[in-house]
Amino acid sequence: MTDFLIKLFVKDYQKTSEASVRQRYGKFAGAVGIVSNLALFVIKITAGVIFNSIAITADAINNLSDSGSSLVTLLGFKLSGKPADKQHPYGHARMEYLSGLIVSFLVLFLGLQLVKSSVEKIINPQDTQFTLLTLATLVVAILIKLWQSLFYRKISRLIDSTALLASAADSRSDIWATSAVLVAALISQFTGHNLDGYMGVGVALLIIYTGAQLVRDTSSPLLGMAPSREMVDGIYRKILSYEGIIGLHDLRVHNYGASQYFASVHCEVPASQDIMVSHDIIDNIERDFLKEQGIHMVIHLDPVVTNDAKTNALCQQVQEIVMAIAPEISMHDFRVVWGVSHTNLIFDIVVPFGLYRDDDDIVNAITEKVYQIDSAYNSVITVDHQYVPDASDVGI
Repeated sequence: MTDFLIKLFVKDYQKTSEASVRQRYGKFAGAVGIVSNLALFVIKITAGVIFNSIAITADAINNLSDSGSSLVTLLGFKLSGKPADKQHPYGHARMEYLSGLIVSFLVLFLGLQLVKSSVEKIINPQDTQFTLLTLATLVVAILIKLWQSLFYRKISRLIDSTALLASAADSRSDIWATSAVLVAALISQFTGHNLDGYMGVGVALLIIYTGAQLVRDTSSPLLGMAPSREMVDGIYRKILSYEGIIGLHDLRVHNYGASQYFASVHCEVPASQDIMVSHDIIDNIERDFLKEQGIHMVIHLDPVVTNDAKTNALCQQVQEIVMAIAPEISMHDFRVVWGVSHTNLIFDIVVPFGLYRDDDDIVNAITEKVYQIDSAYNSVITVDHQYVPDASDVGI
């Protein structure tokens, strides 16, 4: 069913990496959500009013909220496709994330409203009616929500969308909510105990919990998340495949939307290599990343002395010191300024977030160990932090 709808309504549906096709998927998913949730709302609100059930009515209002959420998602995808302008030089692709966050807050607000209505029903209980029509209504609603959840999940994976992933999670919570209403209705029918208001509270709390999770998940891309391990590994491997590049470090990747990436990295080249040759290499790398992966890459060139045995040996000693102090720390940009009375050892260390020792403590420990090699050695250390997943398994 989903594949048929995609082929019918999404032009060039196989080209999911293209921004225009991605927007078509998003707008299509939003439209499907609006129609299906409005249909569920009409069915449930009719049943809730006829059979005097606050739980079914609450579930119906939840579906109306879902329809509004789908509208926000549709508008988010539409606005995210706007081109860059003077005020927004990185484009508008983050509107998708913003729409997902709005959906999350709408879910939270709805849950709080339903708690109020359900508590009033507990305080002032009213008899509910249960018929085969009620049963059929709830079963059909569960089946539609199940399909909707699978629909959103499939498209979110096709286009890597956090907004649609949030919609899929919301649909899953609706399945449990409607199932709970169905169970309460059956218990009330066969035992005589009116659980309608209590089940309404349960549904509302489930909605609040889902909303809180969605706020967390959809706000993370807006705050700035680390890139995926797969992306980082791919970037490392691609750069190291170019002849004349002997290492890289300080990779940073900024996401301004699912298909809008900007990155910077330091590439190490032999100091003996002609500067024009090195510059040509990094120009090619930057151009290839933009053409092949859509990543706007900026590369800083770091010349590394590779033919000085004394410097190389000293570099190896300092690396061993750093490893002994904390294996999680890496070192780069090592260079030596030899002097008569003292010698400066200049290098950077990368300290991962959450390490049990603070930066000053680490720097002091390394400085002391280097001083023990030779009292004329003066350490000049710059502390960096790791902004991407470790790529040590790809040879760095």
